[in-house]
Amino acid sequence: MSNMPFGFSNSDDDPDRDKDRGDQTGPDSGQNAGGPGDFGFGAGGFPGGNFDPAALGQMLTQFGQMLSGMGSSMGSGEQSGPVNYEIAKKLARQQMGSVTPITKGSSEAIADASRLAELWLDAATTLPAGATRTVAWTPNDWLDNTLDTWKRLCDPVAEKVSGMWVQGLPEEARQMAGPMLGMMSQMGGLAFGSQLGQALGQLSKEVLTSTDIGLPLGPAGTGALLPAAVEKFSKGLEQPDREILVFLAAREAAYQRLYSHVPWLRQRLLATVEEYARGITMDFSAIEDMAKGLDPSALTDPSQLENILQQGAFEPQTTPEQKQALERLETLLALIEGWVEVVVASALNDRLPGVAALSETLRRRRASGGPAEQTFATLVGLELRPRKVREAAQLWSRLTSESTTDARDGVWAHPDLLPDSSDLDSPGMFVDRVLGGGESGNFDNPMAQLEATEARERAERGDSDAGDEPTS
Repeated sequence: MSNMPFGFSNSDDDPDRDKDRGDQTGPDSGQNAGGPGDFGFGAGGFPGGNFDPAALGQMLTQFGQMLSGMGSSMGSGEQSGPVNYEIAKKLARQQMGSVTPITKGSSEAIADASRLAELWLDAATTLPAGATRTVAWTPNDWLDNTLDTWKRLCDPVAEKVSGMWVQGLPEEARQMAGPMLGMMSQMGGLAFGSQLGQALGQLSKEVLTSTDIGLPLGPAGTGALLPAAVEKFSKGLEQPDREILVFLAAREAAYQRLYSHVPWLRQRLLATVEEYARGITMDFSAIEDMAKGLDPSALTDPSQLENILQQGAFEPQTTPEQKQALERLETLLALIEGWVEVVVASALNDRLPGVAALSETLRRRRASGGPAEQTFATLVGLELRPRKVREAAQLWSRLTSESTTDARDGVWAHPDLLPDSSDLDSPGMFVDRVLGGGESGNFDNPMAQLEATEARERAERGDSDAGDEPTS
């Protein structure tokens, strides 16, 4: 599976790519009369005076032929957004291959493990159970139940990238293109849908639970484990299968508790991805390089589209705002993962001797760039590695031992109360604040801290009526 998000990769990630492109000086390299990598428009896009309407027509004709070939070969339906999700679902199911049905024994084992995990978690966290049911999913079930969330994650990126097809054209070209611009948008939707389907099909066979990548992908209140992936994961581990199942059920239940009873958390995660997408900018010389030498007749095979995408057709330029959004997202996911580790360890350590080893296995699986991280990078455009999961777990563990479970879980009451990236590097200072030893003397009462924060914000807005008592 490609690491390149929607066929593009961050220009900062591969400094040799531009060098390699610049070294191509042969007769077929694009270094001809029209300029490097162009297709009749001149170097670097459409510089003033070099716009060639005939060349634009030829390019749009190629795009139209490609769409026609792909549509007939893949049976694409109507596209109502920036991504063709019908294509995505079809390709995902092709990627899955044959799916083993869920047996009654698997369903019962998962239900039993979940009930036991919930019982043990009650003593480890103040957050009550969040899942009203925990079920067994096939890869098909996972796809059907998580696609709506993937749409929220993917649409902002796809919309921004698709819009740049039009933004890169000069006004004269836009007027000439007219309805053909819709065909370009459709091609983008097919491209995104194709890579999305390939990635989701692969991930559906490898995820262990509905929250395996740290995000709340499934329906609210529904926990899920995937028996086929769990069985594959368990092979080679020294722990009994039943203990592994209880461990994974406990992690799923802990995630569900957090996402169900911290109402702002789900929206904050998705909004950070959208914030990242809004900052995307693009180098249109890469699009020219892609379009040069397109052979529409070869694109009747959908696999050719994947080859084009993997050539780096789009080159997002990382902005300072995007880097800040990425850091916030990484920190938040690390805090979530670290909290789950600590709560599950507290609940199971005295009951399942292999918890520490299983936690380390999952941590390494995540940190080594496994399927979850690769898919997130492919679909959303973020090279996401929550590198500070270990530090986050140490912070939560220290806070639990030096304070109380109530104080630890109360930090989730408001996003302003959470540790930031610097706190993960120096957890002692954050714990001191929570215990009242730092500048925020009332941090040991998270709700009091929240009320103080809100009062300060009202004062800064000049909300003079915020604290007034009603008068008769």
